[in-house]
Amino acid sequence: MRAIRQVLRPGRKPARGSAHRFAHRFAQRFAHGPGGRSPARLPRPLLVALACLPGLAAVAALGLCAGGVEHAATASLAARPVRRAAQLPAHSAARPRIVPRSAWMADAGRAQPPPRYDDEVVAVFVHHTDSPNGYDCADAPRIIRHLYTGQTGGRDWDDIGYNFLVDRCGTVYEGRAGGTDRPVTGAHTQGFNHRTAGIAALGTFTAGVPVPQAMVDSIAALAAWKLGLADVDPRGSVRLTSSNSGSRYAAGATATLPVLAGHKDGYMTSCPGAALSARLPEIRLAAARLQGRTSTGTPQAPLRVLPSPSPTVVPDTIRPGRGR
Repeated sequence: MRAIRQVLRPGRKPARGSAHRFAHRFAQRFAHGPGGRSPARLPRPLLVALACLPGLAAVAALGLCAGGVEHAATASLAARPVRRAAQLPAHSAARPRIVPRSAWMADAGRAQPPPRYDDEVVAVFVHHTDSPNGYDCADAPRIIRHLYTGQTGGRDWDDIGYNFLVDRCGTVYEGRAGGTDRPVTGAHTQGFNHRTAGIAALGTFTAGVPVPQAMVDSIAALAAWKLGLADVDPRGSVRLTSSNSGSRYAAGATATLPVLAGHKDGYMTSCPGAALSARLPEIRLAAARLQGRTSTGTPQAPLRVLPSPSPTVVPDTIRPGRGR
């Protein structure tokens, strides 16, 4: 009985004799459970039965019980479902730092209508804001606020049209409300606001105007991340259906456009300016590299025709902006 009490209370000093020492070892192992986990427990009736056995017999019985419980615990762990991490697209890119709307929005003094969404973003349009270039980057929030006021006030748009804006120092700002990682329907170009994102470069980049490298790099990083969410190759092309005859294409017509396009590809304008348009091939290649695509790889084939459905959420009282 004393040997069994030692087994059942392994923290106590073992009694003399080999049987008792074996009992102590078994008790120590059994008290910690398999793999050092929480203590395993034997049913009380079984403990009473073990107490009636002589020393070595009790040790042997206890060993068999411990082995059985350990086997059962291992089998139980093996039966648990394995948690898998959420799968990323095959060609995803890191999310760049994006300054939230609150940095420039402040108190707008007007109610913001609910955002509208598409199912995914499969193309990006690059714009310039046609505003002065000689600004301090610390003034970028004020400039964006001015753009917002002009679009929502003078043009009666529901929000700023661009999904993102990038200043000359490469800082990326959240534009249109709805969530940077969600497919927010923009108001940046006639006919092709659905399933696209508008990225605006703060400034005017007509022929001969230098485009800051930091701005180019940030546009590439932003496009790589945003398009990567749908595993879209920035070097490829996409077929979109025009929703507005004010674009280069009549409403209902399908157009094959670059995945990473300039505003002028979908609308009659010189935007984003000759200088920034000339940098778009470089931006496409940089974005593809950031997605982990090989520089010699073949750009993806044109995608399926994507119609422009009604937005998920449509404001009832304020008509959406149509873009420049």
